[in-house]
Amino acid sequence: MPASTNAVSLPAHRRRKEARPAELTAAALDLFVEKGYAATRLEDVAAAAGVSKGTLYLYFESKEALFKAVVREGLLPALAEGEKRVAEFSGSSADLLREVGWGMWQLIGAQRIGGIPKLIFAEARNFPEIARFYHEEVILRGIALIRSVIERGVASGEFRPVAIEPMIPIVLAPLLMRMIWRHSLDICEAARIPDESYLNGYFDLVLHGLCAGEVQ
Repeated sequence: MPASTNAVSLPAHRRRKEARPAELTAAALDLFVEKGYAATRLEDVAAAAGVSKGTLYLYFESKEALFKAVVREGLLPALAEGEKRVAEFSGSSADLLREVGWGMWQLIGAQRIGGIPKLIFAEARNFPEIARFYHEEVILRGIALIRSVIERGVASGEFRPVAIEPMIPIVLAPLLMRMIWRHSLDICEAARIPDESYLNGYFDLVLHGLCAGEVQ
């Protein structure tokens, strides 16, 4: 009996073409993390992805557009996951802060995408347009996420009535520093502290500063 003609199979080159944006952003992420923003060239990204520079331009009109796609693909889902955890969490605010912190580390810090914060800190002044984009789409959303956790704890009486706005960067900074260190001085083994040890010490310090009572 002849096969049905209702199911249409795309030619191999069509299937390959549809997969290319993800391949391009993956190649771009590796180069951005390795070389930085200024030194990453579109022709190098195309070569790493196994396509022509012309093919790359079919999907991304500029290096800035490609960088934005890398950030949106790699960082925004992690922030969305953090927001989902906050919305659904029913335990203590101390446990929620641990959940959010560990989640951010596992989805961002421990992954290749964790090299992007270092790039931003290093090159923001030379490329204010990407710094502005990163601030609007990543930093402000991360700040709002941590603010929601601290406000939750203060409102329930679990956390001391701290000044919340200055507390947010104090909570975020050690996580960001760990990511920056991982993609810089760790190359010469300057601080080979296991992630678990670092994060456990971080949570112990932060929660002893925030909690109104004994830290569980």
